[in-house]
Amino acid sequence: MEGLFSIAAWEKVWIYRSTFLLGLYNTGRMALLALLLSLLLGMLFGLMATGGKKYLQGISRVYVELIQNTPLILQLCFLYYALAFSGKSLGIIVTGTISLGIYHGAYVSEVIRAGIGSISKGQFEAADSQGFNYVEKMYYVILPQSIKIILPPMVNQVVNLIKNTSCLYIIGGADLISLTYSFVTGATTGGAYAPAYLVSGLLFFVVCFPLSTLAGMWEDSLKKRDRRAAGGQKAIS
Repeated sequence: MEGLFSIAAWEKVWIYRSTFLLGLYNTGRMALLALLLSLLLGMLFGLMATGGKKYLQGISRVYVELIQNTPLILQLCFLYYALAFSGKSLGIIVTGTISLGIYHGAYVSEVIRAGIGSISKGQFEAADSQGFNYVEKMYYVILPQSIKIILPPMVNQVVNLIKNTSCLYIIGGADLISLTYSFVTGATTGGAYAPAYLVSGLLFFVVCFPLSTLAGMWEDSLKKRDRRAAGGQKAIS
């Protein structure tokens, strides 16, 4: 086993750098497709949760509670092996993408529900007085105002989604962590554990750190803007 300070281990990682780049590409592709699915599901169930109809709220609540209170790895394994044993396997990457999308869709739904819930009832009443239907009310009045509440935690969900692609390792995926494991256990590439996992971690960091920093800066900026607005209103009164 070659350690962190082994020149031979680092040379091996450099020679096979395409393995890590391929893993990063697969991780990015899965994350992007899963994000689109999670946004679709999150918007759907978030609107159902705030639509005022009890049965739609109930359906949304069941989805959110079921997904949030069971592990992603369990959901991933269930979907993968259920499809495999039924003879309708979609492949590891597609199965992983769907699992990630469904899992994070529940969290996106809660983000959207909280954002819509932060808008005062007067805005809803004003939209109703203008004769807007539900879709028009959300599109023209409510969602534009709630976007500043929604976006910072949404960016955090993107970061979490990218990191959670590592769960595909459990079913032998082609993501960054899975290919790193294949590299360190390969017949011709095995042994360079410390350098390989360090490089893998740095690649995740390079992608995730700017996004998490952006979310933090965005949230701080919104808080400062709200404080300035509140100060201005006090000065006027």
